[in-house]
Amino acid sequence: MSFMPQRPAIAYASSEADGQFPDPEIPETTTPPVEDPAAEAEVDRGDVLARICARTRVDVEQRSQIMSLKEITTRAREVSTPTRGFGQALQHLTADRQVGLIAEIKKASPSAGILRPEYDPVGIARAYQAAGATCLSVLTEGSCFHGKTDDIRLVREACSLPILRKDFILDPWQVHESRLIGADCILLIMAALSESQASELIAIARGLDMDVLVEVHDEDELTRALALDTFMIGINNRNLKTLKTDIQTTIDLAPMVPPDRLVISESGIRTQSDLMRVGDIGASAVLVGESLLRQDDPGAAARKLLGF
Repeated sequence: MSFMPQRPAIAYASSEADGQFPDPEIPETTTPPVEDPAAEAEVDRGDVLARICARTRVDVEQRSQIMSLKEITTRAREVSTPTRGFGQALQHLTADRQVGLIAEIKKASPSAGILRPEYDPVGIARAYQAAGATCLSVLTEGSCFHGKTDDIRLVREACSLPILRKDFILDPWQVHESRLIGADCILLIMAALSESQASELIAIARGLDMDVLVEVHDEDELTRALALDTFMIGINNRNLKTLKTDIQTTIDLAPMVPPDRLVISESGIRTQSDLMRVGDIGASAVLVGESLLRQDDPGAAARKLLGF
């Protein structure tokens, strides 16, 4: 795909027809934030993904005792407010041979530590939308990213872009929760899931009218992902064990993705040159967080990345 400057993103209605959506009764995460996620990752150089997934399973188990799987399933199926079409927004850009920006909103990460001590997800979301982002990614994981499920509600009420819930989705309970908190798309990480687990979670998401971004890190994970019923493949340039990034991962894997799928290059995108580089080998969008959030003005950083 030859890179072209991106046009302003599609606008979606920001008002919601259902006064109880997003659902205000979803129990908040019970996982306390790690004071310095980067320091923890430095001290414990074990598998960061495994550590976060272990915490996530405990968190889901505790919260599902407050709201059972049966109850949360019923609530999710009763939501009448339509999703905003995360994949559709990216497809519109791809049809025009443009590379979209999925701009990420998070307070912290294991690789960077605290990114925004004064964290304002609403202000960041509005700045990204004004800058021309196509979609948003909101971190809701509590321990290493200091996220909250309520962050998606706040962002959804403040702007009109489609929202990816960026979290470690391992259980059907979390998929139903994602619909109830206002997500339009969920992330599934193949490094944390078997094919059968991923397939089950995708089926639930599709039944709730949510899109699914399946994330891979290597050729084996890509092969497994391509067997699933989803059209968006995220290629994460970050090694989840070392936390180092290298966009060569996208350059190596993107040509293996069939043309009927959308490729999203994640992590390690810092400049417009990086964006153009992955766009030229087939990426339909980039997912960028740290390089924008490290700046005083993330919106201005997003505009610069897009070439405005």
